Amino acid sequence: MAIVRFVFAALKPGVDPAAYETFEREVDYAVSANLKTIVSYRTHRITETGSGLSGGPWDYIERIEVTDRADYEAELAQKGKDLLTELYDKYLDKSKTVSVWSERIEP
Repeated sequence: MAIVRFVFAALKPGVDPAAYETFEREVDYAVSANLKTIVSYRTHRITETGSGLSGGPWDYIERIEVTDRADYEAELAQKGKDLLTELYDKYLDKSKTVSVWSERIEP
């Protein structure tokens, strides 16, 4: 069973999307690749949302597949602490960030 977290994120006012995307490529992807609980991680720029989607607006969605939710959260709290601090201090509006946990339905 695959466990996937989707994170909807909005940039802070005035943040240059190119600067955030450089951070994602150079820092976030590198740190995530070194976390043992992450199977796959990618960030996507949202280009359009349906009219029925409420709670945003968001600029990005992350898809994070993990081996185990509790283990991931523990590892992220320890090894990802500095990353998260920089992410929310410089780029993302934490008050608008929401996440959804899911289990993939296998064919």
